[in-house]
Amino acid sequence: MFIVKNKWIFLSLSIVLVSASLILIFTQGLRRGIDFTGGTEVVVAYNGFSANEDGSIKLDLIKENLEKSGFTVKGVSLQKRDTVGAYIVSIKLTGDVPPSERVNFENAWSFNHDPHYEAKQISENIIGPSVGKELTRKAFLSVFWVFVVIIIFIAFSFRKVSEPVASWKYGVLAVTALLHDIILPTGMYAILGKTHGAEIDSLFVLALLTIMAISISDTVVVFDRIRENLKKRKSNETFEEIVGRSLSQTLLRSFNTSFAVTLVLITLYALGPLSTRDFSLTLLVGIIAGTYSSLFVASPVLVLVEKFQNRNKIKNKKKKKA
Repeated sequence: MFIVKNKWIFLSLSIVLVSASLILIFTQGLRRGIDFTGGTEVVVAYNGFSANEDGSIKLDLIKENLEKSGFTVKGVSLQKRDTVGAYIVSIKLTGDVPPSERVNFENAWSFNHDPHYEAKQISENIIGPSVGKELTRKAFLSVFWVFVVIIIFIAFSFRKVSEPVASWKYGVLAVTALLHDIILPTGMYAILGKTHGAEIDSLFVLALLTIMAISISDTVVVFDRIRENLKKRKSNETFEEIVGRSLSQTLLRSFNTSFAVTLVLITLYALGPLSTRDFSLTLLVGIIAGTYSSLFVASPVLVLVEKFQNRNKIKNKKKKKA
């Protein structure tokens, strides 16, 4: 009952975090990767001379040399350092490289084949603008259909428990909790985009879909326990007490599951390759937000919905008597 009794504290925290995330998204914006905008990504291994005093490669120098050669650089980032000590660098350009500029482009990132750098191209990925638009459309459709299917599924599963809250409202509240879970990591990405150049790409969309899958599973477990307890409802037991008892019964299970996943993601973030660091951080924030929303947002809002319905019923009865 602790969560339900202090619901406004937990809901206020969520409102503040979601509002802050939305402000960041709309004011700072999100950097879209070439997956969505189209462009060229070339991965180069630098196995020789390092420009920085600490022995690391100077990414700004590579970007500056490319721009001096007339290329529009979207970003230059370090992916990892391999087992032989080579720096694996991702170079992203707006648009593709014309055949006539191939030699010029290679000379730019290799510094005219300077042996001090020992630069060697590993791979190249070209995505056209039309493909980027198609990926953007499919990303939005994926999230939209997940929301629709969840509402239908929960409404159908809870059809036999339509009192005191209609079954479809469980679905709407579950989707509301999911919005909470994807807005928070997206807001974090707005900050990372400004500070570290993090870009929205297909991995980010995959992370959001994974967050939604884990979060909805957690929410359904809590709602399912409420459904079971409603079937065994005592005559003097209020809906708020049932929700509080259900949360108490599922709290440890939800915490243990999320804690285990969080430990894995922290390990991946700390010890994994740089190329998956933003992905693991997005998942980490999303999983924590998902656990919080399942326990401290969705169910308390369910109690508020039931109270709101009761107030309307009382008002309608008074109007009829008058």
